[in-house]
Amino acid sequence: MKIVTYNLNGIRARLPRLVEYLEEQKPDLLCLQEIKCADEVFPIDDLRAAGYDGHWHGQKGFNGVALLAPQGRDLSLRRVGLPGDPDDSHSRYIEGALDGIIVGSLYLPNGNPVGTEKFAYKLAWMDRLRAHAMELLAEEKPAVLAGDWNVIPTDSHDDVFSVRAMQHDALMQPESRAAFRTILHLGWTDAIRARHPEGAVYTFWDYTAGCWQRDAGFRIDHLLLSPQAADRLLDAGVDKDYRGREKASDHAPTWVSLED
Repeated sequence: MKIVTYNLNGIRARLPRLVEYLEEQKPDLLCLQEIKCADEVFPIDDLRAAGYDGHWHGQKGFNGVALLAPQGRDLSLRRVGLPGDPDDSHSRYIEGALDGIIVGSLYLPNGNPVGTEKFAYKLAWMDRLRAHAMELLAEEKPAVLAGDWNVIPTDSHDDVFSVRAMQHDALMQPESRAAFRTILHLGWTDAIRARHPEGAVYTFWDYTAGCWQRDAGFRIDHLLLSPQAADRLLDAGVDKDYRGREKASDHAPTWVSLED
């Protein structure tokens, strides 16, 4: 089973690229982030024409997450929204199950600028995610937390092109990283690093300053596996060439392959 996470940076702007990806790669489950559209204008008819269906949790102009699977597959919806704050108005989490595997698609807050309420919201959201991650582990089932985590895990060139360029960004702050490690150390496996322990594996390249052309990227799209999912890990990687296509997202699809 190939499970993919893909931050689209606007589903209507990237719809041709999304359909192209579905037709070429045929993922079993696709986790989308930053769809940036309200529920009623989610382009489900175009996706059904491409052979996919699913569930979505939209928000006009911002955020938004979704789960897609090939038509005919039994993709059930488990949860819309991250528990822990009933007043949270951001559409950042959706959870489903396919073939016995629980999958959460998440769009973690960016948190910039550091020192503002946006950074505090990021850390509070991560604490809520930690609590939910513990609940998922307690189910003792194969589970995947996939999405744009907006955290660069380390200072290594394997994770970021330039520490100096990113040192003041919320994605690299000690508090952000500590919160990420706290979740990881509950018993989750970083699929990319499990298969590629060394070497630069970037998932995001900014549109500015020729970042794509210079390969000045960093790794913020992660797939974390519960122990039961990690036992089925076959491979993981990044479909990097899709970032270089016309009118592409600034993220590349990032994936894990699990044994059926």
